[in-house]
Amino acid sequence: MDYKKLADLLFPDVKNDIEFYFNKYPKRELNDGAEVTRIAPSPTGFLHLGTAYGALIDYLIARKSDGVFYMRLEDTDQKREIENAGSIAYDMLCYYDIKPTEGYTGNNAQIGDYGDYIQSHRIDIYRTFAKHLVSIGRAFPCFCEKSENKEDILARRNEQLESGDNIETKDPCRNLTYEEIEQNIKMGKPFAIRLLSKGDAEKTFEFDDLIKGKRTLRENDKDIVLLKSNGIPPYSLAHIVDDTLMGTTIVVRGEEWYSSLPAHLEVFDAFGFNRPKYAHTPVICKHDEQGNKRKLSKRKDAEADARYYIEKGYPKQAVVEYLLNLLNSDFEEWRMNNPTSDYNDFNFDISKIGSNNPMFDIVKLEDISKQIISHYTPEQIYENVCEWAKEFDKDFYEVLRNNKDICLQLFSIDRVDTPKPRKDIGKWSDVKGLYSYMFKELCNLNDLSKYEFNENISKENTVKVLKAYLPIYNENDDKQMWFDKIKGICEPLGFSADMKAYKKNPELFLGSVADVSGIIRVAVTGRKNTPDLFYICKLLGANEVRNRIQSAMELLSN
Repeated sequence: MDYKKLADLLFPDVKNDIEFYFNKYPKRELNDGAEVTRIAPSPTGFLHLGTAYGALIDYLIARKSDGVFYMRLEDTDQKREIENAGSIAYDMLCYYDIKPTEGYTGNNAQIGDYGDYIQSHRIDIYRTFAKHLVSIGRAFPCFCEKSENKEDILARRNEQLESGDNIETKDPCRNLTYEEIEQNIKMGKPFAIRLLSKGDAEKTFEFDDLIKGKRTLRENDKDIVLLKSNGIPPYSLAHIVDDTLMGTTIVVRGEEWYSSLPAHLEVFDAFGFNRPKYAHTPVICKHDEQGNKRKLSKRKDAEADARYYIEKGYPKQAVVEYLLNLLNSDFEEWRMNNPTSDYNDFNFDISKIGSNNPMFDIVKLEDISKQIISHYTPEQIYENVCEWAKEFDKDFYEVLRNNKDICLQLFSIDRVDTPKPRKDIGKWSDVKGLYSYMFKELCNLNDLSKYEFNENISKENTVKVLKAYLPIYNENDDKQMWFDKIKGICEPLGFSADMKAYKKNPELFLGSVADVSGIIRVAVTGRKNTPDLFYICKLLGANEVRNRIQSAMELLSN
């Protein structure tokens, strides 16, 4: 068959050849070793945490090699496209400091010399490359309708299984003559373009994936679709053309694409293009209610949405460092040894990414976040909480704004000038619940259920402690005098002022000085755990402390 004549028959309006586009997009001028990576989301929803996970790899590789990290919008599946999803994805990447240096920048804006970076704007390019494959005998038109083709192939395969014949994997239209093709076109039959595969599924080859390592794969023997009948290319052609023209050197994508790798490699080879390196990332998973392992789901899991962490108030650094923990297991040790260093100083290594699916762990994220926030200054905590509350809790924002001085002093307690700063805040949405007792607008100690008193100490003895402490509290005492007064009321009430004596013979006492301090703490704040009680009382003021102790006594006595 005259394949060039066939190509002209199928694509009479395509006048450019592929060299036109190689001249338009010349090879990038980069330093030796520089890598070109890309994030290429489909605008079919929010930015999935797994996409951010892959984008972080892209970003770190490009940054480490002084290369290029660009964003391409793969919007050819327009039936599933959601309005503004591409812009949301770009904005989320920028928010988490995984900002592409080139490509799509949201709202149809773009930067860079290798665009258009929106695939739906590149249809003419894909048709040119599809025509080229036809012209060299590596692609052919398929006139089968999807439903009929699928049923026909299935029926043939069942017959072949019953008869013992070899199972057919090739598309029947690959054997049409030029005259048959011409007649179908004259009849107005729509057609797709398929790869004319030369692979043999009985043969294998080795491929070295940057994450999975060297594996043995079977050759592709499927005549995969390269151009649908509506002229839109699926991923199997579009990414190959785009990654070639845009100079991508490493393709980072989820392991769900690994099974299609032989087909994609055959398309690269059919064109005669250099293959990029591939890195198939393990999929982030979680355990469902039955304990079964499954992929973190867009439909089922709120935490799959990158915006979830903003709404909850996790610092963006915490989310990125959590992902780094999933990527390189030695990051945690590096962070322990470098508690205040920028995470970009960590020597990320793609070869250290494990092939097992990492399990999503919100508790681990919370611990990382607490560690990060513990190094924030009071001013940083206040600014971040205000920024979060202004968008997600406007009433609390007003409370914060009206109590700035108290907040700055509160966030200083157990955090400033201490080798082990307090780690109670895991996210900005925690602050309201943790410290509501500090603000008159939020404090709600109006019934006994609001207090976390020790149930092992009777109400009667609790009241005795508060009654003894109320007249001796003096806001002018220094911390040692304040604590000595607490110790002073212990022995007369049956509590031990000496922790060693209490631990040696606890049965001789109602409790220890720690229990007495705890009773006072709960009476003043309602909580068992708070920052240093001495400074909390200083911030609240003597009158408020006395009023709260009196109120607690009355509730306990009723």
